Amino acid sequence: MTEVRPATAAALFAEVAAAQSEWKLPSVNAGVLRDGELVWTGSRGQFATVDGGAPGPDVQYRIGSITKTLTAVLVMQCRDDGLLGLNDAVGKHLPGIAFGDRTIRHLLAHSGGMNAEPEGPWWERNPGVSFEQLAAAMDESQAAGPADRRHHYSNLGYGLLGELVARLRGASWLELVQDRILDPLEMRRTTYFPAGPSAQGFSVHPFSGQLLEEPAYDSGAMAPAGQLWSTIEDLATYARFWIDPVHEVLSRDTVEEMAAPSAADPREGLTASYGLGLRLIADDPNLLIGHTGSMPGFLAGLFVDRARRIGAVTLGNATYGRVASLPPDLLRILVTHEPSLPQEWVPEPTLDQGSELLGHWYWGNSPVTMVVSGGILQLTGALTSRFSPLGPDLYQGRDGYFAGEKLRVIRDNGSTRLNVATFLLTRTPYDA
Repeated sequence: MTEVRPATAAALFAEVAAAQSEWKLPSVNAGVLRDGELVWTGSRGQFATVDGGAPGPDVQYRIGSITKTLTAVLVMQCRDDGLLGLNDAVGKHLPGIAFGDRTIRHLLAHSGGMNAEPEGPWWERNPGVSFEQLAAAMDESQAAGPADRRHHYSNLGYGLLGELVARLRGASWLELVQDRILDPLEMRRTTYFPAGPSAQGFSVHPFSGQLLEEPAYDSGAMAPAGQLWSTIEDLATYARFWIDPVHEVLSRDTVEEMAAPSAADPREGLTASYGLGLRLIADDPNLLIGHTGSMPGFLAGLFVDRARRIGAVTLGNATYGRVASLPPDLLRILVTHEPSLPQEWVPEPTLDQGSELLGHWYWGNSPVTMVVSGGILQLTGALTSRFSPLGPDLYQGRDGYFAGEKLRVIRDNGSTRLNVATFLLTRTPYDA
């Protein structure tokens, strides 16, 4: 493991230690990634277990709602394989289900207005039920609001998604998680029940300061929302996947689709939103993606910055405290002490198509310039977008204002113009 500098390690550990002390955490573990590799781990606290077992990067903790990201991956795999459409009504795949008019996209983004928790006793603190029992108790009168109004977190929705992928694939949700995610990523210490060194979930009495053991039931039909256990090392492997997608699991395009904002809570504005199974945090000017997790006695966090290729993961065995929110703070410490170097400049490759389009253009009197950046045509100035060739004299915008739009090269009477979604670019100002 390529390590961070000693001063960086000290600052990271100080942050973890401060959280453990201030929030009375029995134990907390953390890891930081750079270029997709685990470069630092740290642990604090003497009570990973009842008898004072030490925490560590290979000790399992329950990861709570980080489990939802794996369920979302299974859904997107089904979409990519043509088994479903994100705009399909849930009832198409789960006939007779309450909230059957909500779409799969609604459930992934928590934008369907479904109630947050299933009917009955609080599922996190009671033995799980079968899907048939879960479905029978569902009641649309308990909806939190209409669809598409806001992001309203729904654990119940992910119980439905887990059953949906199981029916489409003809295998249990757990078998699918194992075969289609954990095995390809070689995540050998992520399991349904704790196995090997594992932590005990605790809450801390607010007055006596004593540890109280928390239950850890099988969540049954709600397992796709929060059942799994994992370690810092395995979560680091999973974080690396979100930085460098493994095509056997998901394509890079699908990961980028999941990481695009789909819903937000108006109270939080644009600083926090939700993609398709992923929490998004705007850390100006950067974007963090990942998820938080909590179950009785456990807290977890996983966030990565795909552009800067860094990430952080945290695990703790407390019902309440600063664990899930630690990763963004650890990332800020990392880049403060060891800022990323700008990419080394190298000469651009020769373009296969479009070299004659390079140089100055005008949109009316407004100057723009076509250059090569990273081997791709890029329009800069009053209009900014990158373009990829689709065919002779035809290009498509990759990003910016013209994302998805067509650029056509018009050649007549010895002159050349560019038509970019009806914006005409000419070589001289207001050239006819």
